[in-house]
Amino acid sequence: MATFTPGHLHIERHALNTADVSYDINLDYEVASDPSKGKGIQFKMHGSIQGKAMNETFFLPKEEAYNFASNVTKIAEQYGIPKHLSNIGSVHKHYDLMFEDIRVQLNMKSGDPIDIQEFE
Repeated sequence: MATFTPGHLHIERHALNTADVSYDINLDYEVASDPSKGKGIQFKMHGSIQGKAMNETFFLPKEEAYNFASNVTKIAEQYGIPKHLSNIGSVHKHYDLMFEDIRVQLNMKSGDPIDIQEFE
């Protein structure tokens, strides 16, 4: 199950058997500024994975903000979700809503120039 409201995504799954995984994850985000990276999005991922409490934050500059799912996947794997399940279920439509909300919050438009050196 997943629910989205601007600035917040909640994803919950209950294990179906002992080989399955459970998680209850909240992903909060807001526009922020980093002195060295500039304007971007501050993310807070909190909740539990396999009953283990988690609370992680990460900042992505404007040019990288769309890549938040990669960070979420890596954090989920660190807390015990196996790689083959670490895409946190099928929340694609909810991620699409987040992408759009982030785009609006950062005033990003298709074709905006980016500093390619940020990706080297």
